[in-house]
Amino acid sequence: MRTKDDFHNLIEKIEDEEVLKGYFKLFQRLNNNQTGELWDNLSSEEKDELLLSYDESFDPSNLVSHEEVKKQHDKWLKK
Repeated sequence: MRTKDDFHNLIEKIEDEEVLKGYFKLFQRLNNNQTGELWDNLSSEEKDELLLSYDESFDPSNLVSHEEVKKQHDKWLKK
Protein backbone atom coordinates (compact mmCIF):
# COMPACT_ATOMS: atom_id res chain seq x y z
CA MET A 1 0.00 0.00 0.00
CA ARG A 2 1.74 3.09 -1.24
CA THR A 3 -0.31 5.50 0.86
CA LYS A 4 0.62 3.73 4.09
CA ASP A 5 4.28 3.72 3.08
CA ASP A 6 4.12 7.44 2.26
CA PHE A 7 2.41 8.11 5.56
CA HIS A 8 5.03 6.15 7.50
CA ASN A 9 7.82 8.00 5.68
CA LEU A 10 6.23 11.34 6.51
CA ILE A 11 5.96 10.42 10.18
CA GLU A 12 9.61 9.36 10.26
CA LYS A 13 10.65 12.81 9.01
CA ILE A 14 8.82 14.71 11.78
CA GLU A 15 11.19 15.41 14.66
CA ASP A 16 8.90 17.55 16.84
CA GLU A 17 7.19 15.37 19.46
CA GLU A 18 4.36 17.88 19.98
CA VAL A 19 3.55 17.91 16.26
CA LEU A 20 3.49 14.11 16.27
CA LYS A 21 1.19 14.09 19.30
CA GLY A 22 -1.14 16.53 17.54
CA TYR A 23 -1.27 14.39 14.42
CA PHE A 24 -1.79 11.28 16.51
CA LYS A 25 -4.77 12.81 18.33
CA LEU A 26 -6.22 14.04 15.05
CA PHE A 27 -5.96 10.66 13.39
CA GLN A 28 -7.31 8.92 16.47
CA ARG A 29 -10.41 11.11 16.31
CA LEU A 30 -10.78 10.59 12.59
CA ASN A 31 -10.36 6.85 12.97
CA ASN A 32 -12.98 6.76 15.72
CA ASN A 33 -15.41 8.77 13.58
CA GLN A 34 -15.58 11.53 16.18
CA THR A 35 -15.10 14.34 13.71
CA GLY A 36 -18.43 15.98 14.38
CA GLU A 37 -21.00 17.68 12.23
CA LEU A 38 -18.97 20.82 11.60
CA TRP A 39 -16.00 18.90 10.16
CA ASP A 40 -18.33 16.81 8.01
CA ASN A 41 -19.86 19.96 6.53
CA LEU A 42 -16.52 21.45 5.48
CA SER A 43 -15.36 21.19 1.88
CA SER A 44 -12.07 19.42 1.13
CA GLU A 45 -10.44 22.81 0.61
CA GLU A 46 -11.71 24.08 3.97
CA LYS A 47 -10.45 20.94 5.71
CA ASP A 48 -7.04 21.34 4.06
CA GLU A 49 -6.87 24.99 5.14
CA LEU A 50 -7.85 24.10 8.69
CA LEU A 51 -5.20 21.38 8.90
CA LEU A 52 -2.59 23.75 7.48
CA SER A 53 -3.54 26.37 10.06
CA TYR A 54 -3.23 23.75 12.77
CA ASP A 55 0.28 22.86 11.59
CA GLU A 56 1.27 26.52 11.42
CA SER A 57 0.05 27.08 14.98
CA PHE A 58 3.07 25.15 16.28
CA ASP A 59 5.38 27.92 15.04
CA PRO A 60 5.45 30.65 17.70
CA SER A 61 6.19 33.28 15.06
CA ASN A 62 2.70 32.67 13.64
CA LEU A 63 0.96 33.34 16.94
CA VAL A 64 -0.46 36.59 18.30
CA SER A 65 -0.34 37.14 22.06
CA HIS A 66 -3.50 37.48 24.09
CA GLU A 67 -2.50 41.03 25.01
CA GLU A 68 -2.03 42.01 21.36
CA VAL A 69 -5.47 40.65 20.45
CA LYS A 70 -7.01 42.58 23.34
CA LYS A 71 -5.34 45.78 22.10
CA GLN A 72 -6.55 45.21 18.55
CA HIS A 73 -10.14 44.61 19.65
CA ASP A 74 -10.29 46.84 22.72
CA LYS A 75 -13.18 48.96 21.46
CA TRP A 76 -15.38 45.86 21.07
CA LEU A 77 -14.35 44.35 24.39
CA LYS A 78 -15.36 47.30 26.58
CA LYS A 79 -18.60 46.92 28.48
